[in-house]
This record gives sequence, structure tokens and C-alpha cells, in this order.
Amino acid sequence: MEGLVCVIIGREMLDTKQSDAAPPSQDEPRGCLFALSQPPLMIFLAVIGCLLLMASLHDLLLL
Repeated sequence: MEGLVCVIIGREMLDTKQSDAAPPSQDEPRGCLFALSQPPLMIFLAVIGCLLLMASLHDLLLL
């Protein structure tokens, strides 16, 4: 039979009680500057910025 999937669900998956709260971390909270320091995000923003710059130069100089 094609498309038949069997899944075994353990008791841990069915446990819905609230667990203990996570202990507070000793590190300072991470903010927006931490997110901007990530290389994939910076590469994405650089590519978008270059595309916008090329489009604006095309409009100003060639049209």
C-alpha cells in the first residue's frame, strides 16, 4: 500500500502537564543587535541593498 504511514506515540508525547519553569539564564537578554550580527541576515540585507542601489542608479542615469 502506498501512502500508509504508521506512527508510534509514546507516553512522553501525550503528557500535557505543565513542567517546571526553566531556570533564569545568567546571560544578558539578546536584542536586535544580536540578530543583525548573524551572517546570513547580513548577506541577505546586502544583496537587497545592492539590488535597490542598482535599480536607483539605473533610473537616475539611464532613463
